[in-house]
Amino acid sequence: MNTTTKPFNRVVIAGGGTAGWMMAALMSKLLGKRLDIKLIESEEIGTVGVGEATIPALLTYHNLLGINEAEFMAATNATFKLGINFEGWKNIGENYFHSFGSTGNDHWSAGFQHFWLKGVAEGLSRPYTDYNPETLAAMADRFAHVPRGGLNYAYHMDAGRYAKYLRAMSERHGVQRIEGKIAAVLMDGPMGRDGDITAVQMQDGNRIDGDLFIDCTGFRSLLLGEALGVGYEDWSYWLPCDRAVAVQTASVREAWPYTRSICHPFGWQWRIPLQNRVGNGLVYSSKELSDADAPEVLKKNVEGELLIQPRVIKFLPGQRDKVWERNCIAVGLASGFVEPLESTSIHLIQRAAIRLMQLFPSGGIQQADVDEFNRQSKHELEHIRDFIVLHYTVNERTDSALWKHVREMDLPASLQHRIALFRETGRVFRPNDELFAENSWIQVMMGQGITPERYHPVADLMGRQELSTFLSDIHLKVTRTVAGLPQHQAYVEQLCAPYRNASLSQLAAVPAQR
Repeated sequence: MNTTTKPFNRVVIAGGGTAGWMMAALMSKLLGKRLDIKLIESEEIGTVGVGEATIPALLTYHNLLGINEAEFMAATNATFKLGINFEGWKNIGENYFHSFGSTGNDHWSAGFQHFWLKGVAEGLSRPYTDYNPETLAAMADRFAHVPRGGLNYAYHMDAGRYAKYLRAMSERHGVQRIEGKIAAVLMDGPMGRDGDITAVQMQDGNRIDGDLFIDCTGFRSLLLGEALGVGYEDWSYWLPCDRAVAVQTASVREAWPYTRSICHPFGWQWRIPLQNRVGNGLVYSSKELSDADAPEVLKKNVEGELLIQPRVIKFLPGQRDKVWERNCIAVGLASGFVEPLESTSIHLIQRAAIRLMQLFPSGGIQQADVDEFNRQSKHELEHIRDFIVLHYTVNERTDSALWKHVREMDLPASLQHRIALFRETGRVFRPNDELFAENSWIQVMMGQGITPERYHPVADLMGRQELSTFLSDIHLKVTRTVAGLPQHQAYVEQLCAPYRNASLSQLAAVPAQR
C-alpha cells in the first residue's frame, strides 16, 4: 500500500452493537469536533450480544470516557466480578478460582509463589487462594470498594443495554446513526480490490462516503474480509469448540460476584449473574454435540424460567491475517475470535479503540502506523489464544475425545515454553504489553494441576519461623479485609438505587465521580 497524505475527517463505522458503539464513543469523545463520524446499523440484523462478562481493564476505558460507575451499572443491570470459578476443568469434581489482582507479596527477584512453595514443603502454607482477597471475597459473596485499590474487579453486564448506553453518549458527541443494511462496498480502481474503499452503498440507494472505514460487521467481515479479501488464520486445531448457544433465565438467588465456567464432555458452560437475570450459555465442539441437541442440553443445565429461547451461534476460532488493510480497520468479531472463556472479547474492542486513537491517521495513512497496529493486534490475540489453550491442554479428563485431543495436541511454541518454565522452575515472566499478568498464569497452571519442581533459592533466605510469620500475616490481612465487606447483592442495590428510574439517555449524561 502506498502512503497517502490526504486528510482524514470522514469516518464510517459499519455495524453497531458493542464493537461499533465502543469505537464510536471513544472516537467522538476524543476527536468528535474534528471528525464526521457515521455509524451504520440495522435493527433487523441484530448482534451476537452474548458477551456479558468483562475484565478489569474496562475500568480504564470508562475513565477515558468519564463514565460514572453507579449510573453505568444501573443502566446495564451490572454486577461486580472478582474472577472466574473453573468447575471440573482439571478433572471431574475438581474446581479452582482464577481471581483478578495479586496473591501474597512478591520479592523483586521472585514471585510470592516461590515462598508459598517452600511453605508447602515445610507444611506451613495454606491453599494458594487463601492469600488472595478477591478469591476469598468471591467465595463469601462479598464486595465493596476498598481504599487504595484493595480489590481488583470487573463487571457482569447486559451487552445490549451497554451498546445503547454508549450510543446515547456517542450521539451527544455528534455521531450520526444511519439505519439500514449495506448492499455493496464501493472501491477505487478498475479492478476493485486494487484500491481503497470509497463508500458503502445502502439497500435504499443511499451512498455513504468516507475516508476511514471501521468494519464491525461481525463474523462476516463484510469490508475487510469480503471486499478487501484479507484472509483468516484458522485456530480450530488448538481450540476445537466451534459453536455457542445462549439463553437468559430469571434469577432464583442473589447475584454472586464471579463468573461460573462449568466443564462438560463436549465443552463448557457459563453462568453470569446480572441484577435482573442470569446469562447462560454452552461453548461446544460440533463433533461432540449436535446443533439440534445443544439447546436442550443447555435448558437442562440452567436455573430459573427461560426469558428467551436459545439460539446457536457458529464461529471459527482464529484471526484475520491483518486487521488494518488500506483504509479499513476490522474490530471485534470481524477481526478474529477466541472463545469467551476469559471474557476477552470486549477487552479486544477496547484495545482496538485505544490503539486507533494512538495511531489515528489525521494527516493520511502511513504504512508504519498500519504495520504497528497490525503487529500489536496480532501479538495481543496470540497471547490470549495461548492463555485460553492452557485451560484446555492441561487436563486429566477422560470422558470424551475432545479432552483427549486437547491434552495430546502439539502446542504453539510460545505456550510450550511458558508451561515448561513454570513446571521446572516455578517462574512466570510477563512482557509489558501482555494482558494476563503473572498471577493469572500461576493460578490457572496450578489450578489445572501443574506443580513446579523447585522454587527460587531466595525463598531459602527465610528461616522456618520467619516464613511462618510472613505467610500468616498475609493471610490475616486478607481475611480481615474480606470480613469487613458487605454482601455483594446488598452493595450493588445500594450503589445503583439513586439511578433506578432514569432512562438510558439520562444516565449516559451523568458525569463521572471525581
